[in-house]
Amino acid sequence: MQLIDAEGENHGTVPIERAREIAREQGLDLVEISPNNNPPICKVLDFGKYKFQAQKKAAEARKKQKTQSVKEIKMRPNIDTHDYDVKMRAVEKFLGEGDKVKVTLRFRGREMAHLELGMQLLNRVKEQLEGSAKVEAEPKLEGRQMMMVVAPVK
Repeated sequence: MQLIDAEGENHGTVPIERAREIAREQGLDLVEISPNNNPPICKVLDFGKYKFQAQKKAAEARKKQKTQSVKEIKMRPNIDTHDYDVKMRAVEKFLGEGDKVKVTLRFRGREMAHLELGMQLLNRVKEQLEGSAKVEAEPKLEGRQMMMVVAPVK
């Protein structure tokens, strides 16, 4: 087996008994780093410290990753212009934070007879977000709701 000591110095190919002896003399552990190589590579190190450092690296990587959530904005088909602007500012804020946004239109009563108004509103949202977002799920009707999902452009 190929042996690397605690200082990182390569001892070349060494029999396993000699490698164990070196590790015992230094009061450290003999760890197989790369078993698939020919010959396998082993390193003399403090295994507890090695595990602790690997755990810290994994925790740091978890801390840095960003999960993408789906935020929902609800509207009605006959929404007023100011209310629409307020909702669109919220959509742009969510997209800026890297989240997906689900735009939901809820139809009540006789509004179901005018589904084209909902489609016009969702198309207006799509046009307004053209540069900053891409449509992930086209507008579709599910029961009394019409919905569309937009995601930030990377």
